[in-house]
Amino acid sequence: MAQIDSLFVTRLYRARLDECAPKVDVSELETSCMTIADDDEAGQDWCEANDYPGYTSYASLTDLPWRFPIFKDLVQALDKHVAAFAKDLAFDLDGRALKLEDIWINILPEGGVHGSHIHPHSVVSGTTYVAMPEGTSALKLEDPRLQMMMAAPARLKDAPPELRSFVYLRPDVGDVLLWESWLRHEVPMNMAEDERISVSFNYGWA
Repeated sequence: MAQIDSLFVTRLYRARLDECAPKVDVSELETSCMTIADDDEAGQDWCEANDYPGYTSYASLTDLPWRFPIFKDLVQALDKHVAAFAKDLAFDLDGRALKLEDIWINILPEGGVHGSHIHPHSVVSGTTYVAMPEGTSALKLEDPRLQMMMAAPARLKDAPPELRSFVYLRPDVGDVLLWESWLRHEVPMNMAEDERISVSFNYGWA
């Protein structure tokens, strides 16, 4: 009888943020994100100059955990999630730990999109979800082998997730998703009237 194995698996980590202490109050995190967005004139200017829909602190603020205690608590929780994911991935870290490189706020209004991209030079990337109004965008993940599938037929609509070219995930508020940084992903157009708020981050070698 034929044997069929799955090779070169792409792992995706999904958990509730508060599974790892300390507990982070997501409503306080949302308030902090909006306050920062209102006050961050450099970030607002960058978004306008680069036609970025909504707001991101990616190009303007590099010290959120120092500025706001809620972000310090968030990083402490994320450190534990990332350590668990690194263990699942069987990374040989040679006694070291993956460390936070960047953390930034994303506020996506109705009609906003975040195009397909990767996070080069990092090891693990992810997002925790602060506000996900009804009808807002899922996270779209792309099969990393897609560019090599020049002659492959399309997959059936009911193909299992591990065989699809794209997987769409709609996280809940308070979820954290982690993936290896080379995995291409995007946020399709936000069709909700309210803003979609998330906090994204990169971890790399210590």
